[in-house]
Amino acid sequence: MSIYLLQTINGIGIGMLYFLLAVGLSIVFGLLRFVNFAHGTFYLLGAYFCYQMAQWGMSFWLSLVVVPLAVGAVGWVTEKLILRHVYSKPHEFHILITVGFALVIQEVVIMIWGPLGDSVAVPETLNGVVMWGSFIYPKYRLFVIGFTAVLAVIIWWVLEGTRLGSVVRAGSESTEMVSLLGMNVFGIFSLVFALGVGLAALAGVLAAPIRGVSPFMGVEALGVAFVVVVVGGLGSFSGALVGGLLIGIVQSLMSTIWPPGASLMIYVAMAAVLLLRPNGLLGRQV
Repeated sequence: MSIYLLQTINGIGIGMLYFLLAVGLSIVFGLLRFVNFAHGTFYLLGAYFCYQMAQWGMSFWLSLVVVPLAVGAVGWVTEKLILRHVYSKPHEFHILITVGFALVIQEVVIMIWGPLGDSVAVPETLNGVVMWGSFIYPKYRLFVIGFTAVLAVIIWWVLEGTRLGSVVRAGSESTEMVSLLGMNVFGIFSLVFALGVGLAALAGVLAAPIRGVSPFMGVEALGVAFVVVVVGGLGSFSGALVGGLLIGIVQSLMSTIWPPGASLMIYVAMAAVLLLRPNGLLGRQV
């Protein structure tokens, strides 16, 4: 199998993780107009909670369910106790509060698990490779692609086919419309924020067996998430999906063509998109 085909498939898998990471950030910004620089922190917590459950001998499949719920609960409490009080402030306040929160959590992670990274074992049932003719590919990475694809369909249905989705879509146009729908505004804000950070934590769980865990992985994840959101378009589910896949494939292919510049090229791709479409590929003016 061609190395470029293999890297394209790798890029799709990475891109779907980027989608999970970025879609929550995009939805939160679309509804709350809130710049969340702590989003990568919840990805970090997801990966480390998965690591800790593995250290306790618990199943990866259990962590796949429990960790997003636990981190989502942390996000829900954080939104209610801290972030809610700065929504009406200028974006500079959003940045200061969320960056400060991210730094505190990062230091707590270092205090508990140490400054060095570690690995997370692939679940035993997904060890090995799939062989189909000349196609040879790790089982776990195929699982990630399939699982995230199903999850993307579920998220799309929630946003397009449920009352919560109607509120989110209405709120992305005008937050005042949320009140007109007869909904508890702050309750919806908390729920959407918890959903967004839970998806980021899920991305962390899925990424842990591939990339391991490190106290500084949240910073990298935040940068990538913002790139994906900017490329796809703020507040757009489809934009987060397309942007995640595009950035994942670009990064994966460039790791073969020009390894030292693989990370750089995702920012070049972002700049190219912004030059052609300032609001992102599928975004609208905000």
